Amino acid sequence: MNRIFEQLGFGMALLAFSATTALAQTVSIATPPQGSVWNTMGSVFAGQAREKGALNVVVQPYGGNSAMMQAVHQSLAEFSLNDVNDVITAVAGTGEYDAKLSNLRVVAKINPFPVGLYVKKSLGITKVSELKGKSVPSGWDAFPLGRSHIAGILAAGGISYDDVRGVPVPELIRGSDDMASGRVDSAFFAVGGPKVAEVDASVGGVRFLTIDSSEESLKRIQAIRPAFYFSDVKPAPFRVGVESPMAMVTWDNVLVAGADVSDEVVTKLLTVMADNEGAMGEAYPPLRAFAAERAYKAFPGVEYHPAAKAFFKSRGIALIK
Repeated sequence: MNRIFEQLGFGMALLAFSATTALAQTVSIATPPQGSVWNTMGSVFAGQAREKGALNVVVQPYGGNSAMMQAVHQSLAEFSLNDVNDVITAVAGTGEYDAKLSNLRVVAKINPFPVGLYVKKSLGITKVSELKGKSVPSGWDAFPLGRSHIAGILAAGGISYDDVRGVPVPELIRGSDDMASGRVDSAFFAVGGPKVAEVDASVGGVRFLTIDSSEESLKRIQAIRPAFYFSDVKPAPFRVGVESPMAMVTWDNVLVAGADVSDEVVTKLLTVMADNEGAMGEAYPPLRAFAAERAYKAFPGVEYHPAAKAFFKSRGIALIK
């Protein structure tokens, strides 16, 4: 009888050890530094996964999008968040990328991502076109994605880098700090970014600059990035700097995984996201735009992770083309 209990006790201990080992598995989401939208989103995903998904997810900050994509490609991080335009470019090995990052796989479309140039209200301008002759952040050595995105915003305003004074900044957070200090007249950021709210409070108010959303303007921005489009953005408490309804240059955020990330890990994270949409939206309002039924969208030049394909099929969610 004692022998039976000994064997039972050993079995229970083994199960407990296995469960602890599964919970102890750590996966990371590569993001920009704290204060950025992607870092905030990644922190929400990680928190939900740890709380409800039996998956230990941590956020690992990197200097910018190129470093993030390299980390996923080289299996230094399992996941990342990025503009789908940049993922397309990374996989093709064009633009800022010298080699094809062929290990990148899309997991899900997260949300539309309106971006813009914002300024201190005290500067006294309201349109991108009024930046002509003023200073705009340039360089972006640690965040090369900023170059094409600002070029797109300027094009939507009917001007280009040739019409403004470029002031070198390394990355997003530094760019906003330099605008707050007066080193540069404008800064680039996503609507709803925590850093925008911080700068707003420190300088007595900021505003995003308006653009032209005509068909001609759309052609200009899509010549820079084919997956750019315009979306209408309305004022909301978390959209600091948006004072009235306005059109903004927009892309789709996507969750990216490495090709070698296991089906189990991808499925667990997707399940947490799909089953806790409301909680994620409460934690960070821009994530209210995430919906599993709209998360399986076709993009040119990139593949979905096999586990993501299987997940959406299991939920009866068709590919949006």
